[in-house]
Amino acid sequence: MWRSSKVGFVSAVALKNAHIRAHEARVACEYDLATPEAGDDEGDGSMDQLEENAWYDVAYPEGDGDEEGDRDVPNFVSAQLKVGFYSSSCPTAENIVKSVVKEKFKSDHSITGALLRLHFHDCGVRGCDASILIDSDPTNNQTSEKDSNPNFTVRGYELIDEIKEKLEANCPSTVSCADIITLATRDVIALAGGPKYIIPTGRRDGHVSNASEVDLPGPNNSVSEILAFFKTLGLNKNDMVTLLGAHTVGVVHCFFFQSRVSNFRGTGKPDPTMDPELVTKLFKLCNTSTPPTTLDDVPTTFLDQNTSFIVDNQFYKQILLKKGVLKIDQELALDKLSAPIVSRFAANGNAFRQSFAKAMIKMGNINVLVGDDGEIRKNCRVFNK
Repeated sequence: MWRSSKVGFVSAVALKNAHIRAHEARVACEYDLATPEAGDDEGDGSMDQLEENAWYDVAYPEGDGDEEGDRDVPNFVSAQLKVGFYSSSCPTAENIVKSVVKEKFKSDHSITGALLRLHFHDCGVRGCDASILIDSDPTNNQTSEKDSNPNFTVRGYELIDEIKEKLEANCPSTVSCADIITLATRDVIALAGGPKYIIPTGRRDGHVSNASEVDLPGPNNSVSEILAFFKTLGLNKNDMVTLLGAHTVGVVHCFFFQSRVSNFRGTGKPDPTMDPELVTKLFKLCNTSTPPTTLDDVPTTFLDQNTSFIVDNQFYKQILLKKGVLKIDQELALDKLSAPIVSRFAANGNAFRQSFAKAMIKMGNINVLVGDDGEIRKNCRVFNK
């Protein structure tokens, strides 16, 4: 990657930490999703409003119709999930999850982003089976998903542990870690001012977690390449544009976009598709005379340069104004595959909120384990003996 020999522009090459250097190739590894300080104008996002303001009261809403023949008919496995799955076996399960998440949110609003990332990174590899939670086992030379390069900065594990501990005290060996991730993410989105929705439960935890299987798309992939990845997960074009809208509350490290503001594709000039004022702002942010030695030293910026802490449709409005920070974000507004959806969400905040709720439901159903498959872990970090 290019770096200036005179101004000390931040570069991943300058990083001494080998893990950080390795992350440069993956979009999902270095950006954190931030969280709003308060709810938006469509509700304050309080936990008490979660069900009464839910966009959906069934697990599988109809298709959005953005693609020919597109209907969100569940497959046999995901159809075995059920809203209120624990109503008999552990009636307090969802309330326990909500209470722990709510308490954490009071002191750390960034937990919203952490859980969103954790949830997607889990479902993006082997499906939503909590495989990302497993600790590596050096004694058996086994490196788990969480220690792969793309997952190096994923956070939220301790919160899942806390929830699991309380659930085990109330309902031993009953609630899966996969369901904990899904429920906790749903609840924290509501707290952060995002859409409220109801999700089915009944997922079981996987028996496999290998770092070598983690292969997430990068920030310089094209829209068609990103779409191809989403399709392997059973998600469609509308889902892709919707879930990338989570960047409305995201931040990204400088080395993921520095070439766009300085030497785009070796031209020595900034990316012409980026707003000139934003180019200047980001260049100044990332210009440093002291090369960073740790990830914490690397400057970051918001992916949404307007309402950076609010879960809303401003991300789409910003990329229409050429203020996309990541290449893939800006491409969403330019590529004919995604541009019409971007325009629709930019013009209609409610359309985005409903689509986001639906996409989160669909993502939570990716390749789930049900019935007798998998297990219910007693400790989310290790497989049962």
